[in-house]
Amino acid sequence: MTDAVQQRFARFARDEAPGRSALYAEWAGGIATDPEVQELLARIPENRRQPPLVFAVARLLGAVLGPYAGLRDFLLTHADEVVAECAARQLQTNEPLRLAALLPVLSEIDGPIALLEVGASAGLCLYPDRYSYRFRGADGTLRAALDPVDGTSTVILESRVSGELPALRMPDVVWRAGIDLAPLDASDEHDRRWLRGLVWPGETGREARIEAALDIAASSPPRMVAEDALAGIDALAAEAPDGSTLVITTPGVLVHLPRADRNALIERISRLPARWITIDPPGLLDVWEHPVDVAQWEGFVVALDGRVRAAADPLGRWWEWRAGQSADES
Repeated sequence: MTDAVQQRFARFARDEAPGRSALYAEWAGGIATDPEVQELLARIPENRRQPPLVFAVARLLGAVLGPYAGLRDFLLTHADEVVAECAARQLQTNEPLRLAALLPVLSEIDGPIALLEVGASAGLCLYPDRYSYRFRGADGTLRAALDPVDGTSTVILESRVSGELPALRMPDVVWRAGIDLAPLDASDEHDRRWLRGLVWPGETGREARIEAALDIAASSPPRMVAEDALAGIDALAAEAPDGSTLVITTPGVLVHLPRADRNALIERISRLPARWITIDPPGLLDVWEHPVDVAQWEGFVVALDGRVRAAADPLGRWWEWRAGQSADES
């Protein structure tokens, strides 16, 4: 079992942390060469020992940001607490910047919109109409700017766009709801601290963006249901107001579900009178229209009802419109 821990943290240090967090790359690299810590982490359930989750839990419990030696001492000293807290937690990365990549797809849907998010965490991706957007080219030139009807938001989502810029508009959201196994309360300081701890060290501006988005969510809380999506999505969807277009989003959540549950949830969504927007790794699903060449695809796939609309950074830092391309062009 320690081999699986070693490989997971080595892969994270090599492929995932570089460019986002030098400190997390160092921590993961340290664990990948440390059999004693690997043995400790092997006590955590397999689906709860993702490196960002382990690091966020350690920070929540009091580990300080610094060289790996300090983290190592903390993990070994607080082993039982770390194992118990990781087993009780899950990755709930609630990044509103993802909406920068989803806005072009929302712009295709006539409103008013009833927005329902699966795996909503604190619901920060349920407020696309309450944030400001700044879309820039590779050289930093402003290509498009959108603001809420009442002016510039305290949350400004900056994203780099390459290629075609499709028509963009602010969505008219009249109802917001989320379903999550353990939803977070944007007004609760303990939950806010947990979300701040999920920000990787070195991600400039991200913590401030999440803090400002939490304030918006706390001021106008969405409808939140603590339940497995397969069990509860039908009843929650039925609450959407008459005359609205129900839009179900699954940004970044499907990758955390076992394959059978993932396929069952997609089938359940497809039977609802709803539009479905998702952002996922290109090889995760087999529903894409047009087919995606996984080996050639950069970033994640943004899709509407399974139809490919864009390639995007998984957290929304950049996107490229791909609607209308053939499989050969992808």
